Amino acid sequence: MTQHVPALSIGCMAAAGLVAFAIPIGLLIYYRTKKKADDPPFVAGLVVFLLFALVLERIAHSLVLGSAAGETIRGNLWLYALYGGAMAGIFEETGRYLAFRIPLRCYREKDVNALMYGAGHGGIEAAVMLGLTSVSNIAFSVMLNTGRAEELTAQLSGDTLAQVQEAMGTLSTTPSWLFLLGAAERIAAVAMHLSFSVLVWFAVKKKKRLLFPLAILLHLLADAVTVLASGSGVPTPAIEGILAVIAAGIAVIAYRVWKAEHEEAPPPSDGEPQLLRAE
Repeated sequence: MTQHVPALSIGCMAAAGLVAFAIPIGLLIYYRTKKKADDPPFVAGLVVFLLFALVLERIAHSLVLGSAAGETIRGNLWLYALYGGAMAGIFEETGRYLAFRIPLRCYREKDVNALMYGAGHGGIEAAVMLGLTSVSNIAFSVMLNTGRAEELTAQLSGDTLAQVQEAMGTLSTTPSWLFLLGAAERIAAVAMHLSFSVLVWFAVKKKKRLLFPLAILLHLLADAVTVLASGSGVPTPAIEGILAVIAAGIAVIAYRVWKAEHEEAPPPSDGEPQLLRAE
């Protein structure tokens, strides 16, 4: 039977992809123009995510999961969820901590730069995880609908061929509206990255040391719960609802920390440029 991806599904993929790319651009413009944040924290967020999440963390996964212990971890859903959440929390929050402590030390006068960093970190994750995936899915769907799927599978065999065929089936049978849930998931994820940035920012700036491990634990919680729910067969809409509740709870914690620790940046001296002081 010839597989076909509905036009509505392709439209929902495109909408989700647009949201993914709009998130970092929109947040960058908002924090720069409305809140007078600096650009370097945004760039630092991009770099840290790419380096710590997509390079260093993946190297660690290849070492751990490729070992004898890896077989045990993969074979137990609870262990796998806790392991994945812990690795994400440790690598990403450590990257955040180092960024605030070293390259961004001269930008600590403006607390809004914590949010600017979070916009870069969470924004590039949205663009990579959802934006690029949406573009790939749309291209795949167009090839299916135009009868060119053989171009993708002609040179494949074994597990790779099976995975591609499964992906084809998923694209053609998934309800159109489910593709939009990716956008909701990314919005919740970005909200959490903004919150984690606030916690780690004040851990560094105000030396509130417990906020750093708190950020790691909350990151672990969010990721582990998502993996457990997915692995237990919980419906996707319910998983996104759970994630939204977790994101809201983390945002409340971050907001309380912000209210307790936030200080307005001192105005520039008359006729002289403002000097940013590193603590």
